[in-house]
Amino acid sequence: MQWYFVAALLTVLTSSQGILTTLSQSNGGYQYDYATVPFLAEVFKLIVSSILLWRECRKSPNVRMTTDWKSVRLFPIPSIIYLIHNNVQFATLTYLDTSTYQIMGNLKIVTTAILFRLFLRKKLSTLQWMAIVLLAVGTTTSQVKGCGAASCDSPFSAPMQGYMLGVLSACFSALAGVYTEFLMKKNNDSLYWQNVQLYMFGAIFNMLRLLLDDFSGGFEKGAWWQRLLNGYTISTWMVVLNLGTTGLLVSWLMKYADNIVKVYSTSMAMLLTMVLSVYLFNFKPTLQLFLGIIICMMSLHMYFAPANMLVDLPLTTKVAAATLDEISVERRTDS
Repeated sequence: MQWYFVAALLTVLTSSQGILTTLSQSNGGYQYDYATVPFLAEVFKLIVSSILLWRECRKSPNVRMTTDWKSVRLFPIPSIIYLIHNNVQFATLTYLDTSTYQIMGNLKIVTTAILFRLFLRKKLSTLQWMAIVLLAVGTTTSQVKGCGAASCDSPFSAPMQGYMLGVLSACFSALAGVYTEFLMKKNNDSLYWQNVQLYMFGAIFNMLRLLLDDFSGGFEKGAWWQRLLNGYTISTWMVVLNLGTTGLLVSWLMKYADNIVKVYSTSMAMLLTMVLSVYLFNFKPTLQLFLGIIICMMSLHMYFAPANMLVDLPLTTKVAAATLDEISVERRTDS
């Protein structure tokens, strides 16, 4: 399976998450406990990965699975990082409004590239760094409000604590993605075995979060397992399946592509969601949205296009660049 097909599918599924979540609401609110959705998504991913691992073991008795505790103990770490990230997000929203928070969230594009370079030792060309900065600029431009009838407050009028927490949130988000890629590529273990470990701990941590919510609320609504499926509709189950499938695609990209591909997929998904909202929810397109889409398309071309397509090189340099591009494609395919 080619990485760009998986990335395109991830873009479509990610863009539909917000739409499906909106459709799952009733009378402007959720009739179900939204905290149960990530838990069920983790359980779904765990079941699918277990079935695929079982099939793989039946086809080949030599499936590589590292069961050493020194290796297994690394897999809860992404769940711990995401748990901290979610709490930082909550704290950030106490200082920043939603629009400013979304704009600050685009910092994770740059922080992911920086950690990608520092921790995974992956080299990026000058053009690729420019493309990543352009992607952050494009997504931010698409989210900036115009000075029309709506409020035109400066996005930099919030307390300094909010911006510091926003930067911290972007760093944790990037760290979780980069560390997951490190786990997936540190050995040649089966992808499905690695997924089983990731999602087993993910389900455990989500279950602990539900239990903690019960304790903090004094069990007023009963235990979480008693209300697990209360208020669920077809739309809610579609949200669960969407989140689960998206997670499986992300783990595939972490194994066979890299974090930058995932960043581009999720950024393009955000723009696609805005475009779809024009038709589904009467969202009024803005000049900023069109400019943001154009900038992001330029960034996408700059990052992934061969060097000889971007600049006019001498013939000898073109041959060398073409050779480097072929080597890069072979490495990406092999990995």
